[in-house]
Amino acid sequence: MAEAETPNRSPEIRKDKIHNRWVLFSPARSRRPSDFKAKSNPQPNNQTECPFCAGNEHECAPEIFRVPADSTNDWKIRVIQNLYPAVSRELDFQNPVSLVGDVAVSGFGFHDVVIESPVHSVNLSDLSPAQVGEVLLTCKKRIEQLRSCDSIKYVQVFKNHGASAGASMSHSHSQMIALPIVPPMVSARLDSMMEYYKQTGKCSLCDIQPNELLIAESAHFISLVPFAATFAFEIWIIPRDHSSHFHEIDSEKAVDLGGLLKLMFLKMSLQLNNPPFNLLIHTSPFQDDPSYAPSTHWFLQIAPHLSGVGGFEIATGCYINPVFPEDAAKILRDVRISNNNI
Repeated sequence: MAEAETPNRSPEIRKDKIHNRWVLFSPARSRRPSDFKAKSNPQPNNQTECPFCAGNEHECAPEIFRVPADSTNDWKIRVIQNLYPAVSRELDFQNPVSLVGDVAVSGFGFHDVVIESPVHSVNLSDLSPAQVGEVLLTCKKRIEQLRSCDSIKYVQVFKNHGASAGASMSHSHSQMIALPIVPPMVSARLDSMMEYYKQTGKCSLCDIQPNELLIAESAHFISLVPFAATFAFEIWIIPRDHSSHFHEIDSEKAVDLGGLLKLMFLKMSLQLNNPPFNLLIHTSPFQDDPSYAPSTHWFLQIAPHLSGVGGFEIATGCYINPVFPEDAAKILRDVRISNNNI
C-alpha cells in the first residue's frame, strides 16, 4: 500500500482562498498518514424490503421522472420526491420584508432523491464511467427543471455515503435541495473567489497549479487534494475549462467526469477502507450577478469522515487536519487500480 512520511514537520495554518477560511495542519496529532483507515462504515439499518429497489416503487414518494423515460420495470435511474423533505414544495414562497433582526419565512423549496441504480447492492463506484455520467446528467436535468421556478435561487446536490456521513438509506442515492435563498457559505465562496479575481485578474480555480497536490487527471477534469484541505484525504475534482454552473456540463464531459469520479471512489475505498463520505457539487446560484462569471468556477468535493469534529472547530470554524495535503495526494496517487475495475 502507498506510503508517505512527513518527519518532524511543524504545524501550519493555511488559508483556503476559495472559502476564505483557515485550516490548521497538525501532524503531531495523528499516526502516519498512510495508516489512516476508516474503523468501520456501518450502513443504515433499513427495513427488509428497500423502497428504492426495483419492484417497490409504490412504497416511495411520487416520481418526478425516470431514465430511460419510457422504461417500466427496467429503469436505470429514478428521481423522486423525498418522503421526509427538509423543505416543502406545497408552501407559498414569501419574500422577507426586511433582513434586519430575527427573520423567518415559509420553508418553501424542493427536496428530491436520485436513486442511482435499481439494484440494492450496487454502489456508484460499481457503475461504469458512462453510467456514472448518466447519473450526473440526470442531476443536470433535474436542476434545469428547478431552474424554471423563479423563486429558486440555488440547488445543492449532495450524496451521503455511510450512516455516520448522514445516509439514512443504504441503497445508493443522491439528493438535491432547491432553496429560495443563497446559503451563506455559498455567498462567502463566491465573494472570496471574486476577491481573488479582483486582486489577480484570474479565476482562483483556473489558477491552481496542482503539482504535488495532483491525484489524477482526465481530458476535461483534474482531481487533487486542496492546498488547505478541511478534511484528511479530501478530494476536489475541477473542470479544466472555466464554467460557473454544473448544469452547463455536456454528455462527453459527464462521461469523462464519471470515469475520474469512479477512480477517486475506488482509490479512497482501497486506501481508507471504504470510509463514510459526503460528495458535494459546488456550483453558482441561478440568478447570479453577471460580473461574477469570470471568477466563479464549479467543482466537486469529496469529504471523507475519518475523524470527528470537536468544540474548537464548532467555535471557530477553523478545522484541524492531521494529514498534510501533499502527503494525502501522494498516498492516493500511488494507489493502483486495475483497469478491469474502471
